[in-house]
Amino acid sequence: MLHLRLIVPADLRRTVAEILDDCVGVTHVVRLPDAAVRPPGDVVLCDVAREGADELLGRLRASGLPEHGAIDVAQLQLAISAAAREAERLAPGESSDALVWEAVSETTHEESAFSYTYLAFIVTATMLAACGVVLDSAVLIVGAMVVGPEFGPLAGICVALVQRRPRLALRSLVALLGGFVVAIALTILFSLMMDGLGLFTVADFDGSRPNTAFIWQPDALSFVVAFLAGVAGLLSLTSAKSGALVGVAISVTTVPAAANAAVALAYAQVAQARGSAVQLLINLSGIVVAGVLTLVVQRAAWRLIRRRHAAAG
Repeated sequence: MLHLRLIVPADLRRTVAEILDDCVGVTHVVRLPDAAVRPPGDVVLCDVAREGADELLGRLRASGLPEHGAIDVAQLQLAISAAAREAERLAPGESSDALVWEAVSETTHEESAFSYTYLAFIVTATMLAACGVVLDSAVLIVGAMVVGPEFGPLAGICVALVQRRPRLALRSLVALLGGFVVAIALTILFSLMMDGLGLFTVADFDGSRPNTAFIWQPDALSFVVAFLAGVAGLLSLTSAKSGALVGVAISVTTVPAAANAAVALAYAQVAQARGSAVQLLINLSGIVVAGVLTLVVQRAAWRLIRRRHAAAG
């Protein structure tokens, strides 16, 4: 279940009360009159089954509450209550299938910020992957995949396309492309420095690399893997199963492809740079296509579930 804390101004008291009474899955409603100071108003606490949260949050947003009051949402880890069990029983569908657009939008908005932290992660991941490709180390490649933060902006692009939010799409695209441009540029300098120190050699990079040669040799399977990873990633995001994102991170070669391209450019290896760029584009496009389709199917399926529930009720 989700726990909501609402700050409700006086002129919205009746509207919010009617929304809470009317929405399926709402329980444990507590009203504290005039308890809020900034902004002023009542504090209303309630719990809602995840299956009913999207409708509730949509109606609260439509009432104007976010502009004049506040809506805080937190994941409720445990609710020992017959009322909670009844609310979940009455709500449509299953909790794990519920699509809460407000949560998805907020998560992708935060994860797609072009921040110093984001840059630090993507640059570090790309440099780590550069070490992996030169040393032909699968362990370092996997580590770089896990560290890479690029799935956040990719998910942001998917959500923006489905919800038709151009500002989120632009924000996510800037973070994604800007992050890779900065990471590749700095990794080129990093590779030249490592070569100057004798830690990287062109012979190692050009030699047989059975564990990492696939990075710059894309094929049809590259798109298939990226597509499946995009499906899994968006499902993990919408179902709040964030642990599955680790599996997604180590299944696609976005960061390693960028790293291989950077090292190839440092050594003027045009063929490897071109192949790595193609691999990167295939992975990015596969994830976006899969993510958009996943969200579209989820939205359609959830609307069907809610219509059937309403008709049955």
